[in-house]
Amino acid sequence: MLSLATLGLFCAACLALTMTPGPDMLLIASRSMAQGRSAGFASLAGILVGTYCHAIAAAFGLARLFLAVPLAYDVVRFAGATYLLYLAWKTIRTASLPTAPAPGEARLAAQKIFRQGLLTNLLNPKMALFVLALFPQFVRPQDGSVALQILTLATVLNFIGLIVNGIVILLADRLGERWSSHRRRSRIPRYLLGSVFTGLAFRLAVESRK
Repeated sequence: MLSLATLGLFCAACLALTMTPGPDMLLIASRSMAQGRSAGFASLAGILVGTYCHAIAAAFGLARLFLAVPLAYDVVRFAGATYLLYLAWKTIRTASLPTAPAPGEARLAAQKIFRQGLLTNLLNPKMALFVLALFPQFVRPQDGSVALQILTLATVLNFIGLIVNGIVILLADRLGERWSSHRRRSRIPRYLLGSVFTGLAFRLAVESRK
């Protein structure tokens, strides 16, 4: 098992990383402003599950494929950018983004947003390289199963991310409520979310592995 000293250092690193505004935080915040806290948490849940998937891939050495085969990295990168552009088009094209749908519709909407968050995370090869670069620094083979240690680190990262991003979701949701109270049918939140998807797509498309 991981030592308390190792976990303490990893927690400090995760806290610094999760509190630094990045693509995930921007996506979650804009989703919460446009569709409310339930949508924000659904998107966050997809991202957290995606982090576990990347951790499992790292544990089995699959993430090293992106370093060994540049073409594989580019294929996933452009697939992710294309998917984000598709989400941007769908968001802007939609007539409205309801903040309080019926219960059955809310369940389906949450599942859809969860899948979008998951796919957005999985189709970001930068996340795989991030896990591959960070986690081995805190893994000690002599402390037991490497796979178990990596999953433990992923759990710690997700827990801290849940706290930090949960606060962001609540603040963004409150801001969105104030916004909608002034302009009930405002299209600005929809355009904001679509712009975030578009910006993330271009960012992913032009990024290198470095």
